[in-house]
Amino acid sequence: MCVFLTLRLNKAQVKKQYDTRELDDSFLGPVYVQSAFSFQPWPVITSEKPDVVSMLNWGLIPHWVRDEEYAQKIRNSTVNARIETIHEKPSFRKVSGSKRCLVLTDGFYEYRELNKNKYPYFIQLKGGKPFTMAGLYDNWTNRDTGELISSFSVLTTRANPLLEKIHNRKKRMPVIIPYGKEDEWIGFNINPDSLSEPFPQEEMEAWTVSRLLTRRDQSPDDPDLVSPFFYPELRMLDEMNN
Repeated sequence: MCVFLTLRLNKAQVKKQYDTRELDDSFLGPVYVQSAFSFQPWPVITSEKPDVVSMLNWGLIPHWVRDEEYAQKIRNSTVNARIETIHEKPSFRKVSGSKRCLVLTDGFYEYRELNKNKYPYFIQLKGGKPFTMAGLYDNWTNRDTGELISSFSVLTTRANPLLEKIHNRKKRMPVIIPYGKEDEWIGFNINPDSLSEPFPQEEMEAWTVSRLLTRRDQSPDDPDLVSPFFYPELRMLDEMNN
């Protein structure tokens, strides 16, 4: 699963990087970690508003959900969507052909599991370049309050060799949009099947980070979250396995 994202840009940098004329005022960057399960807004560019960086809640609530109780429940299972099955799952089937989005980011975290211990890694494109992930979104109206909530899901695919080593249980990774293909994705000129190939590992880099990531009192704007952190036992295990 892809459930922790970063975007280490401020408002001016986001507008310059993504060449957009408008940016939602609620964006407060940089953000060094945001968990999907906080269900908080995250910057995306939607097919409906391609010239705007909008803030949508992470955890897609389908438009057909009838009540708030079910809405709260279903979003726990829609923070990610497997690109191989989006045409089959009720939550994603209709929006896959009508509501696509670009999820703005410059890195993400995954856990590696060894000997019943979990080691967090930070993963980015080489040099820390910002990029986008493929997403789907939907608009849901709370029938009791009339509130409109727009929310999204990050698409995932099978892992490349780098992510196979890190995300070594489920062996999945987010669908990263190749540079120059962003407008084609939200313009429906790319078939999702063509993005099922994992992003090349040669263009990515990763390192272990501290377990500050999951502390409940951890500030999302702490740069130490992405700083390299050394685990002696992890090196020993890698050497033994090699």
